[in-house]
Formats: sequence, structure tokens, C-alpha cells
Amino acid sequence: MFEATQAEEIARKAIEVLNLNSVTAGAKPTTSLHQRRSPLASPQYEIDTLNAIDLSHTPHNGDFATAIAHHGFESFQPSALEIFQINIGKLCNMTCRHCHVDAGPDRKENMDRETIDACLRALDQTTAHTVDITGGAPELNPHFRYLVDQCVVRGKQVIDRCNLTVLLLPTMQDLPEWFAERGVEVVCSLPHYRKLNTDTQRGDGTFEKSIEALKRLNAAGYGKGDPKRRLTLMSNPVGAFLAGNQSNMQQEWQTGLEKNYGVTFDRLIALNNMPISRFLEWLEQSNNLQGYMERLVNAFNPAPLMGSCVGTRCRSLGMGDCSIAILTKCWI
Repeated sequence: MFEATQAEEIARKAIEVLNLNSVTAGAKPTTSLHQRRSPLASPQYEIDTLNAIDLSHTPHNGDFATAIAHHGFESFQPSALEIFQINIGKLCNMTCRHCHVDAGPDRKENMDRETIDACLRALDQTTAHTVDITGGAPELNPHFRYLVDQCVVRGKQVIDRCNLTVLLLPTMQDLPEWFAERGVEVVCSLPHYRKLNTDTQRGDGTFEKSIEALKRLNAAGYGKGDPKRRLTLMSNPVGAFLAGNQSNMQQEWQTGLEKNYGVTFDRLIALNNMPISRFLEWLEQSNNLQGYMERLVNAFNPAPLMGSCVGTRCRSLGMGDCSIAILTKCWI
């Protein structure tokens, strides 16, 4: 226990000296809603904003409960828990325009060791086979490596939700090899395989850093078809529209990244943006909120509810990341 605590203290001090507020640590095209004291920093204000949108002219008046009842579901019940997702903090080296958790270097909320141990006790009471660790940049939590190791010891598959640029920080550069030794799946955020679209959403210089991080992951054996070193890219649209066909996108991305940068990966997940937090702010400022909400409602797909969507995680996640998928399309 002493050695573990000592290692975490060293990690905490290492994070403190990273100067996450600097552009060198990661692009910051905006600041957090929290820092600006924006009304949208309040979850209730977000809910009120969304509830005020007139969707009476859309199918089922835009009401989700009515929509699922129309397809034979009086209530929406989860299936057996397969994936236990833990958000371990809002601290991040970046401040992306679309972030739905309002993460950034000014967000000091990081899950403490006591709470992480409580999560592990909760995990022990489930049959979940996978632990999905997210943030912020989860790697910046000083207890991150402890959590990963504890999950691996329990025989769980671990997923790290990574923004890629964090892997270039001085104290994080060993992570690709560290992940590989533990069989961690790395799910990386990359809005697009072209520089312009990625930097538009995540800030200047992000694309080049992301490519460098992907090359380091490839060097550690990721993205080569090894199921124990799976590299997944997560794409979300750069604008007020929905993701395209995931299969076609994966083929296009794999061709483009390997041809232009020598980068390979195993699969692509196309995820639609949730109309909350900083993406909600952008939708309002660009006068796209009404149209985007209508687009979501009109694209409702009942397939995940009916179990006819192969590989869907909409009903098996350990927390509520499924609503946008059900409203729009199956995203795995």
C-alpha cells in the first residue's frame, strides 16, 4: 500500500509541473464554460435550454418515450451490464470546442483514490467484462495507472479514452508501451483524417500531434490487427450534422491515414455529438440548435432497442452514453 501511495504522489507532482495551461501541452481554441461562468455550466440551465426547443412538428413531437412506445416498448430496460464506464475527472490538457463534459486545464475535479476504490468494489459486484475509463484526459488522474492495474488484475478488458495529444506530454510518453503490456484498448479521439477539419474543432496543431501519437502507438504494436493491442479511432462530425456511414468512413480513413502518414488502426467508431455543454454553446452561437435537434429526432433509429443492431453498446453500458446513439443511429 505504501509503495502504491508513494507512486501516486510522484504522479501527482509530475502532473502539477506539466503546465497544462500552455499551448505546448495541448491546443485550446476556447476556454471552459466553468471558467467563463457561462450559464451553460449549469446542467439545469442546459436542460431548460433543450426543453424550450419546439419539436412539435417532428415525429412523435420529439418525445423519446412516445417514440419507443410506438415501437412496442412501454419502458426502456437495460440488458445485463457488460461495460463498466468510469469518468475519473475533468482535468484535460486541451479545451476543445465540442467537449460535452466541459473539460480543460482549469477543471481540477479528479476522482480521488477512495472513490476509485469504491468504484472497484462496485465493479466486483457486476458481471461486466470491460472497464471503460474516460475523462477529461483520464491519464492525468494520478490514480489512473493504479485503476488500470486493478482492473487488469481482475481479468477485465480495459479501454482508455485518449485524446492522443496527452501521450506527448513528458510524463506520459511511456504510456503506449505501458498500455501494450496490459492489453489496454486505446480509443482515440480524432475528428477527421484531414488536418483542417481536426484543427477546426480541436485547435491548431492538434492534427500533427495526433499523428505523432498514433505513430508511437503503432510502434508499440497497436493498430496491427492484434486483439490485445487494439487501436480504435473515434470520429465525431465537425459541424451541425450527423456522422456518415461508419463502414465507408473506416475504409476511407484507413486508406487516407496509411497513404499520407503511414498510420494504421483497427477500427473506427462514428459518434454523433451530444447537444450539451460546449457543443450546445456552439450550436446556439451559430444558430444551428433548432436544426440540429430536428435532425436528431428525424434520424431516430429503433434498431438498438430491438436488439437487431450487431455490436451495439446502447443497452449494456455502465452509464448513460446511449441516448444520443438511440436518437440517431447505432454507432458501433
